[in-house]
Amino acid sequence: YATGHDITEHSVLIHEYYSREAHNPIHLTVDTSLQNSRMSIKAYVSAPMGVPGKTMGVMFTPLTVKYVYYDTERIGVDLIMKTCFSPNRVIGLSSDLQQVGSASARIQDTLSMVLQYAEDVLSGKVAADNTVGRFLMDLINQVPKISPEDFETMLNSNINDLLMVTYLANLTQSQIALNEKLLSL
Repeated sequence: YATGHDITEHSVLIHEYYSREAHNPIHLTVDTSLQNSRMSIKAYVSAPMGVPGKTMGVMFTPLTVKYVYYDTERIGVDLIMKTCFSPNRVIGLSSDLQQVGSASARIQDTLSMVLQYAEDVLSGKVAADNTVGRFLMDLINQVPKISPEDFETMLNSNINDLLMVTYLANLTQSQIALNEKLLSL
């Protein structure tokens, strides 16, 4: 691990040290200076090069880096990123309703971009990309096909279930309150 946007002579020394401890270690660089306005993370493996018995060196081969995280980690990182745009660098947690609103706004922005891309392809402004077309078709095929009548029936039954649970919860609270009053007599 090293901070910086590229491999340096220090990276070689660090990698040499860890090569003694672990077979074929991965060297990770994290650009904390944000050279391209983002924190780039790169990974490398090394391969020895040079003339045997003479000067030897190390050649770093880049690896593909895939970011994997849990939803809770993503929420934390998003919250930290919001402080960059706050004048006093302090920001509070948003409510559930605000999170739903911001997620809906992001979905709407993404759908607008996709719609604009599709219109540009249809008008001939942009060349069609088969990979993007297949991806969009797969997304459309994943959307469940429900008739409006079935959707309304499901929605009404869920609302009825919710109302029944609310009624039972209120009834239970009343029963507990009555029981406490009777016991205190």
